[in-house]
Parts: sequence; structure tokens; C-alpha cells
Amino acid sequence: MTANTLPCLDLLAATPGILRGLMSEISDADARWKPSPARFSIAEVLAHLSHSEGNCYRRRLDRFLAEDRPELEPDDAQMWLDRYRDADPEHEIDHFEEQRETNVQFLCGLTAGAGDRAAMHKEFGEITLTQMLHEWALHDLGHVRQIAELVRARKYAAGAGPLGKSYQLNP
Repeated sequence: MTANTLPCLDLLAATPGILRGLMSEISDADARWKPSPARFSIAEVLAHLSHSEGNCYRRRLDRFLAEDRPELEPDDAQMWLDRYRDADPEHEIDHFEEQRETNVQFLCGLTAGAGDRAAMHKEFGEITLTQMLHEWALHDLGHVRQIAELVRARKYAAGAGPLGKSYQLNP
């Protein structure tokens, strides 16, 4: 990135490819597997990412740019659990990828100065667009790690035989 652009755009652009790589040997059944009823499957994580991309991050981005100090609601993934259930993993990653490409292209058209725009987050107080971009990257990486752990547990641990016994998995 150059000094004229916003931070985190390289990571945000890379996330769909990272997810595709993690899922390269995952079947539909693997993507729908849940380690326990209270945990997310890969498909559900992808549904969350897809939903958050447009209904949280893009909405907030548009408000940062269109309004003077907009008031932002907290995003609660727990409110959307029914939407994530029975998600089709291929549809969700495709939709996420399309939205992310559009969002990154839009963000690349902004100058670094746009990052100084402020909003009032109902839970955290004043935040800047730059801070939201960093949180967006944190959100991505947390779910990349979550999907990686699900892939490790579902696809590779058993195949490693005795070599896999020393790994502490938490899918």
C-alpha cells in the first residue's frame, strides 16, 4: 500500500483466496460438519462472513462517507443464527467473494484522508473509518483461524494417525 491509500486493503482483498485455499479439499459434508451443536460449521462461518460483509461493514462504510458522525449499532452475530443454519457453503463463499471484491475496489478509490472520518459506535464511542478497517481485518483473521481449525479437525487430524495425537485442536 502507498501512503495515499487506506490501511488493511491488502488483507481484505486476500481473505477470499485464503478461504478458498483452506477449503480446497473440503467436501460439502465436511463444510457442514459441526464439532458440537453449540459450535459453527465452516458453512455457517461463511454465511456469517457473507452476511456481515454487506449488512455490517458495507453499511457502516457507506454511512461513514455519507453522514457526519453517524451513530452505529453494535453487530451481534447471535441475532442471525437462523440465517446461518443450513447455509450452502459454495453459495456463501461465492457471495462473500463478490461483495468483498466490490468493497475493496470501492475502498481503493478512497484516499487515506477518508480514514479520519468519525462515527459514534453505540458500544465503543467514537471510532474512525481507519479503526473500523483494522477491526474488519481482525474479524477476517479470526474467522480464517476458525475455519482453519475446523479444517484441521475434520480433514487432517485423523489422517495424520499417531502423528496427529499431539495436536490440541479446538474446532
